[in-house]
Amino acid sequence: MTQTEGLPARRNINRGTLFFFGALGGILFGYDLGVISGVLLFIKKIWNLSAVQQGFVNGALAAGAIIGALLVIKLADSLGRRRTILVAASVFALGTIGCTFAPNFETLVAFRFIVGIAVGSSSATVPTYLAELAPGKVRGMLASLNQLMIVSGILIAYIVDDILADSANWRAMIAAAIIPAVILLVGMMRMPESPRWLLKNGRADEARAVLHSTLQGQGVDQEFDEIKEIIRLDGEQQKGTLKDLTAKWARPALVVALILAIGQQFSGVNAVNTYAPIMFNNLGFGAAASLLAAVVLGIVKVLFTVGEMFVVDKWGRRPLLQVGGALMAVTLIVLGLCVTLIKDTGVIGPITLVLLILFLAGYELGWGAVVWVMIGEVFPLRVRGIGTGTASVVLWAATFTITFVFPVMYTGLGLAGAAWIFAAVCVILVLLVTKFVPETKGRTLEQIELELRDRVNV
Repeated sequence: MTQTEGLPARRNINRGTLFFFGALGGILFGYDLGVISGVLLFIKKIWNLSAVQQGFVNGALAAGAIIGALLVIKLADSLGRRRTILVAASVFALGTIGCTFAPNFETLVAFRFIVGIAVGSSSATVPTYLAELAPGKVRGMLASLNQLMIVSGILIAYIVDDILADSANWRAMIAAAIIPAVILLVGMMRMPESPRWLLKNGRADEARAVLHSTLQGQGVDQEFDEIKEIIRLDGEQQKGTLKDLTAKWARPALVVALILAIGQQFSGVNAVNTYAPIMFNNLGFGAAASLLAAVVLGIVKVLFTVGEMFVVDKWGRRPLLQVGGALMAVTLIVLGLCVTLIKDTGVIGPITLVLLILFLAGYELGWGAVVWVMIGEVFPLRVRGIGTGTASVVLWAATFTITFVFPVMYTGLGLAGAAWIFAAVCVILVLLVTKFVPETKGRTLEQIELELRDRVNV
C-alpha cells in the first residue's frame, strides 16, 4: 500500500487551500471585534446605554471567549484541532443569528457571550492547527495568516458599518458575519487533521499523508521521525495536564506565552479596534466620518499585517516584538501630549488619526501576528493543546478587562491619560521581550521543543 492509499480523498488537498481555510476562523474573530464599534454608535442612542452598559456589550464577547478557550483546553486534544474549529463555527453562526434579532440590551449581551464562546474556541485552536501544519521555514508567514484574517475581518466589519451607516441598520451589520461562518463550516469539512495530533493518536498513515501534502513531498521522513521522537520522549503520558504547564520542562514556554497574551491586549489595541469611531466622534467627526476613519485604520492593519508576513521568517519574531512595542509607546506618548496641548477639534482629529495609524502599524508589525505565531509554536507537543488554550484564556481575560474598563477609563482620564497608561505598558513589554522571549524562526516545532528540553536538562 502507498503512503496515501486508502485514505479519504479530503486528505490530499492543495496546500494553499489548506492554510486559507485553516486561518479563516480569524475572520470571525476579527469581524465581531470590529463590527460592534459601528453598532454601538447607533444602539447607545436607541437604547440610551451608559458607559458601563457599552462596556458590557463589548465585554460580553471577551467574557464568552474566556469560557470558549477554557473548553478548548480539553477539546483540542480529545476531539482534535479540526473538529474543534467545526464546533466553534457552528456555535458562532447560531450566536450571530441571536444577536441579529436581539430585542433589547440584555438579549444582545447574552448572545454576544455565546458568540464569544465560539470566538474563544476558534482563537485558541487555529494558531495550534496552523503551527502544526506549516513547514518550519515558512511557519511564521503561514501562521500569520490567522492575524491577516483577523485584521481582514475587522476591516470588512468597518466597511460594512460604513456602508450601512446612512440607514443605521445595525442588525444587518451583525448579520453579515453569517457569511464567513458558513464558509468556514463548509471548508473545514474538507480539511485534514493536524499531523501532530494524528500521530500522537496512533494514526500514522494519515499523519504521513498530511505531511506529504503540506511539505510537498520534501523532508517528510525527517519531520515524521522528529515528531515520533518527541512522542517517544513523552512516554506513556501523551496528554498534558494543567500541572504539566508549571513543570520545569514546560514553565519557560508558559512564561513566554503569558507575556505575549497579556501584552497583546494591555497594549491598548482593542480600545482602538472597538472604540475608534466613538473616539473620533467625540473629537469632532460626524458619525459617517468616524466610521470612514475606522475604515482607514482597518486598511492600515491589513497592509502592515501583510508586510509582517514577508519579514517574520527573515527578521525573526523577537526583533519585530521589540520594534513594534517601541513604536507603539512613542506614538501613544505623542498622542497624549497632542490631545492635552491642542484644543482645536479641526486639528486634533486628523492628528489623532495619523498617530493611531502609526500605533497600529507598530502593533501589526509586532504584537499582532507574532503573538499568535509564537503561542502556537512555543509549547511542547504534549501540552500544546492545553498550553495554547491556557494562553488564550489569559488573552481573552485581558481583552475583557480592556474592553469593559476602557469606556470608564476614557470617561474618567480622557484620551491623553489612557494613552499614557498604555504607553507605559508598551515600554514594559519591550523590556520583558528582551529578557524572556527566545527566537524561534526557521526551526521545526520539534527542534524548538528539543532545545527547550536541553535548556532545562530534561
